[in-house]
Amino acid sequence: MNLAIDVHRLRKEFKVQKNREGLKGAVRDLFRREYNQVAAVKDISFQIPQGEICGYIGENGAGKSTTIKMLTGILVPTSGNIRVGGFVPYKEREKFVRNIGVVFGQRSQLWWDIGVIESFQLLKKVYRVPDAEYRSRMDELIERLQLGELLNRPVRKLSLGQRMRCELAASLIHNPEILFLDEPTIGLDIMVKTEIREFLKSMNKRYGTTILLTTHDLQDIEALCSRVIMLDDGRIIYDGGLEELKERWGKGKEVILRFSEPVSLLRLQELTAGLQVDWSLDNELTAKVWIPQQAASVSEVLSRVVGITTIEDIKILETNTDDIVREIYKSGSAEAKKELREGQEVKLHV
Repeated sequence: MNLAIDVHRLRKEFKVQKNREGLKGAVRDLFRREYNQVAAVKDISFQIPQGEICGYIGENGAGKSTTIKMLTGILVPTSGNIRVGGFVPYKEREKFVRNIGVVFGQRSQLWWDIGVIESFQLLKKVYRVPDAEYRSRMDELIERLQLGELLNRPVRKLSLGQRMRCELAASLIHNPEILFLDEPTIGLDIMVKTEIREFLKSMNKRYGTTILLTTHDLQDIEALCSRVIMLDDGRIIYDGGLEELKERWGKGKEVILRFSEPVSLLRLQELTAGLQVDWSLDNELTAKVWIPQQAASVSEVLSRVVGITTIEDIKILETNTDDIVREIYKSGSAEAKKELREGQEVKLHV
């Protein structure tokens, strides 16, 4: 298996000044400062194969941005080993940056007062992209991201959605093997988000681009990622498939059924007797059944009902990723996080 990113026991500590209280403390701080060592990332390990789209999520202060800055060579780790695209980012920076693309949602790599196309041309020189390759690449990016009308505008006159499309194009001019996206859809409307997601999926499929995505918008994760790494207080508390996360932490499914003939609540309860499900009626033709995660399967419930009554329509509603992650992180979920972390540690040791 070829690895795009290989991280082993990565740690980052910062020295933070202690501020003593009162006037006397402030005077003392002038002459003798004291510091605390604060660990933002605590000995994390993970591997990302080439061509994978991986979501990297966590609350503010969990250590996501610090990790991304180490992976892109902006920060030097306190300890641990890190290789991205075969390079050690902070040691081999000049060669390394030619292999990666980076988009920070709240920071621009484009020049503010010049036209977008001029920024692209400057980046072409920075990355030493051959003329023919640049023209071919830009033709594709301009068409796919609908940039034609934006090329001669100064960046400062673009809307947020327009700028983010240009930022994506800028990060892909040199056709990097690995793309780091830090909050790429922050503040965008739903139409622009959808366009960017579809573009990223197509780039991954066509070129095998490895993508590491950090975001607070979990719809980005659901739309793009098959795998998710969840961080809490600088440690990985979950690393696995998105579907596995839903199965383990989802509370269940709600199924909405519309019948062709009136049906009674008692009749539905009789048909599913012995299954730990909960029925309710919206009206005489529409019923809802709540199926707890471990109680029964949707197919088992439907097999009891289909054939006895005529069903015109079925809609299945699952617990979404937002709800699951909120449940894990919300106040009072420490035991859940501990159990999840211990489960992952066992998995790693096995």
